[in-house]
Amino acid sequence: MHCFRPVSRSFLSKSDYRRVDLSKRDLTTLGIGLFVALVLSASNLVAAEPVEAQAKPEVEQAEATDDLAEILAGHSYHGEVFNEGPRQKAYLMGGTGHVDFPVTTKNEEAQKFIDQGLGQLYGFWNFEAERSFRQAAALDPDCAMAYWGAAMANLGNQERAQGFITEADKRKEQASQREVMYIKAIKAYVTADEDKKEKRNNAYTKALENLILEFPDDREAKALLALHLYKSKNSSTSYFAVDSLLQDVFDAEPMHSAHHFRIHLWDHRHPEKAIPSAALCGQTSPSIAHMWHMPGHIFSRLKRYHDAAWQQEASARVDHAHMMRDRVMPDQIENFAHNNEWFIRNLIHVGRVHDAVDLAKNMTELPRHPRYNSFEKKGSSKYGRQRLFQVLRTYELWDDIIALSQTPYLEPTDVDEEQIQRLRHLGMAYFLTGDVNQGREQIAAVQSRLDAKLQEQKDAVHAAEEKAKATDVEEQATTSSDDKQAKQEGSDKKSNKDDAVTKARNQFNSEIKELKSTLNALKGYEAVSQGEYQNAYKLLKKADDVDPLYLAKVQWLTGDKDEQDKAEKSIRKEVKSNENEVHPLAILVETLWQSGKKKEAREVFEELRKLSAAIDLDVPVFARLTPIAEELEYPADWRVAATPALDIGKRPPLDSLGPFRWRPSPSQEWALKDAEGKIRSSAEFKGQPHIVIFYLGSGCLHCAKQLQAFAPKVSDFEAAGLSMVAISTDDQKGLKVSIDNYDKKGMPIPLVSNSDLDVFKAYRVYDDFENQPLHGTFIIDGDGKVLWQDISYEPFMDAEFVLKEATRLLGNTWDDEQEKQKTGAGKQAATFHPSGHTTDSLETVHQRLADKSAVLVDVREQGEWDAGHLETAVLVPLSELKRDAANQKFAEQLMKTLPLGKIIYCHCQSGARVLAASLLFKELGYDVRPLKAGYGQLLKAGIP
Repeated sequence: MHCFRPVSRSFLSKSDYRRVDLSKRDLTTLGIGLFVALVLSASNLVAAEPVEAQAKPEVEQAEATDDLAEILAGHSYHGEVFNEGPRQKAYLMGGTGHVDFPVTTKNEEAQKFIDQGLGQLYGFWNFEAERSFRQAAALDPDCAMAYWGAAMANLGNQERAQGFITEADKRKEQASQREVMYIKAIKAYVTADEDKKEKRNNAYTKALENLILEFPDDREAKALLALHLYKSKNSSTSYFAVDSLLQDVFDAEPMHSAHHFRIHLWDHRHPEKAIPSAALCGQTSPSIAHMWHMPGHIFSRLKRYHDAAWQQEASARVDHAHMMRDRVMPDQIENFAHNNEWFIRNLIHVGRVHDAVDLAKNMTELPRHPRYNSFEKKGSSKYGRQRLFQVLRTYELWDDIIALSQTPYLEPTDVDEEQIQRLRHLGMAYFLTGDVNQGREQIAAVQSRLDAKLQEQKDAVHAAEEKAKATDVEEQATTSSDDKQAKQEGSDKKSNKDDAVTKARNQFNSEIKELKSTLNALKGYEAVSQGEYQNAYKLLKKADDVDPLYLAKVQWLTGDKDEQDKAEKSIRKEVKSNENEVHPLAILVETLWQSGKKKEAREVFEELRKLSAAIDLDVPVFARLTPIAEELEYPADWRVAATPALDIGKRPPLDSLGPFRWRPSPSQEWALKDAEGKIRSSAEFKGQPHIVIFYLGSGCLHCAKQLQAFAPKVSDFEAAGLSMVAISTDDQKGLKVSIDNYDKKGMPIPLVSNSDLDVFKAYRVYDDFENQPLHGTFIIDGDGKVLWQDISYEPFMDAEFVLKEATRLLGNTWDDEQEKQKTGAGKQAATFHPSGHTTDSLETVHQRLADKSAVLVDVREQGEWDAGHLETAVLVPLSELKRDAANQKFAEQLMKTLPLGKIIYCHCQSGARVLAASLLFKELGYDVRPLKAGYGQLLKAGIP
């Protein structure tokens, strides 16, 4: 492999291009030893002249230069292990904890970065911690503890940690005795045999204890020891001893970040012991999202779901602020998707159904990437889709499942597992809304998949058997049947043949089992739709992953007294095992009431009301309780306000932590020359979505391959409304080389020169530590916002993915009004308009209703309407609209109530329900305006 790239000669100002043979050298042999010289070379980080190489013999200088020449463009000078590390400089972000860790340095700013890095380590933010410590090393290359910190940030990567601690060890002569003890302790740990974990852990424990004995006022040593004891715990570890050590730290600094460690310590054992720390953890380090997330563990374990949800929302907001400020894509944050999907689960537990749906939908909207966010990986898109199905299924939002299946939120996929789940949920929704024909289509689709999979299994088994037979014939021709040893070998080979056939069969078992289970479930739902409850119960019991509460409801519907008693017992069991969750309690209230056990139903309803502060009354599960509440003489809004707990500490306003949702950041403006000297600029793309590629010049073969991958697709991008431009490190002469190297027809992508790299730096497509440009690909919308980006040591090659993702992302809306609606800062409801309908503000709606040029139509069901509705609204349940829209008499009757000349405002909190109703009204000839706003929102907005 060959590549051209600029070669830095001992980091002097000159550079040239050189052809090198990368196949002759091992890139990883360059190692960490170059780190010091490289940080010194970053003139934008350190106000000093580049380091001269005259201290080395000429031969050594030449060897070093040759080593640097053999690095692929964009790859780390330190070797492949450093390609994924932080590449941009750190800044003092504040809010990373109260750290008291003085080190030997003449640079005050370096000390601040070391304190920040240690605070980030305490928050398990290792990537940013390494960045801070490397920044300290850039400011003071002789500071041994900067390298110690970088090693601490990489304890999960032994090779990388060893490289950093080697550099720290080289500088220990300039360090204090205390610092030397830190360096020796971690050096012994990272260089020890990983197979001897207990010996290594004990040695590190003893080293930290010796440090504390020598320096008893070093609270950071105590914090690090407590963390190590927790992480290396075994059956003999005393939790109380670790807790006592942590208390020593808190006695010295009550707001120390080690509250995080106490949460981890007691999380799975006695979470109540960590409540005081859960009340303080986020406040100790408000800029670190994980510090807000971890108290959510404690409150979730204690079934305090409202408090857990608050913590998880706080974590999400801090992450959003960081991502938008530092131009990081959402799923590049390690814990981001996990926090949000758990947040949704807790929203489900407390009955915040609409918020759960909105957040799940938002997770599916976020930028996707093959490496860290796709249906195949545990990123936002996969988690969001899973939780969206979960909340819609749990709260029986069947119409929403059907409507959303026609949108990108629940669209068909190429991933078998996800597609089977889609067919299962869609079939359930169709059957339970009475659309039996559509439900049976889903059964047919699953059956077809099962038949195909069974045939694949049969073919694989047959192929394995035939292969074994052919082997037998060949071996029999060369082996005597009288040979005793040959008979034994034959027996062994028969066993191997059986194993091969079994392996061929078993590789399909899990998929076949899932498909059979899905068939049983769908046939069970079909039986429910026909009122055949006994058969439905049998089928659903055979299926996997059927909600036990729904199964119990079907069991109760069989009408058999014994079965009904068993059903009630099952529901009570679910209530007990899902303590403080509102959904099981609601189902139990309904079941007891239907069983004539009104006294018991009242008692359970009272338990539900204690937890009801946040539930959405218009959701079917709760709307069905409206007549029960009326008979029990509860108010129409039977929810009870929550009493704030006294042990949650002083919480900041959530809005102060960051926005409720991630939104794209604005791109940077640029004006650069093309190969002919013509000025091209970002202003040309105003109002025009486009792709920007940053590439490392005509000498980079990887870059040439990227351009060759994207260039043939330019017409496809243009057809989708996307322009394209490529920004190069080349000067104008180099641009002409790239153009000439493409083909005779000419390069279809405009190329512009940024040889001084200022635009590369502005877009963060630059390694500040190693002073070199990187590869970058960006999707930018017509407003100049960055919807998607890939910045890496290697170019992004999948042009088809970028086209598909750009088309998907451009279908989303990222406006500030939506953010205001989510935070409560704005009055206008966020409208849902994937169908392309016109949408109006609430002010316009109010005016048109007042002058009678429009009619407000409530598309909820009768029970939801009875629970509360606007006086001027007209009820047209979506279920009736779907059933009768094609009926001429229904249409005529509808037009008497809703004249065709008036604007129809469909309203419901559920955007999916609004969309489905709007499409049906449109087919009937109405000028319909979807209005995604619930009864409560419209009431507050003053709609009559």
